[in-house]
Amino acid sequence: MISQMNLQQADQKYLDTCRNALATEQAKSLSETNNWSHVDKAQVHIDWNILYQEMALIVDTSHPSSPQAQALIARHCEIAARFYPPKKDAYIGLALFYEENADMKTYHNTFHPKMVEFLGNAIFTYANKNL
Repeated sequence: MISQMNLQQADQKYLDTCRNALATEQAKSLSETNNWSHVDKAQVHIDWNILYQEMALIVDTSHPSSPQAQALIARHCEIAARFYPPKKDAYIGLALFYEENADMKTYHNTFHPKMVEFLGNAIFTYANKNL
């Protein structure tokens, strides 16, 4: 059952599909919105900062599929949707981007050393159940 899997167990071909979906959705959104000019980027960063501080408190005590973690990921998805409403594969692609982009990994892991791994698995679960 896919909801019991974590991101690290997913098929690599599927993960490539997710990476491509993210790139495609972002490029389309950027071109259609004048580089996301509709987004209050300062507020987005504030909101993500608050969210990641809250999430850091549960990384060691909650499973990424727990109701508490999934509620936080629902907020994460709502913030991400300010740019464009992500489809399932693109949202999973975002989790991969956090892991594979050195700057994003460093940023997220400043909140907790296991934040990127936790986010990836929580996003994977959320996307498969809700998107």
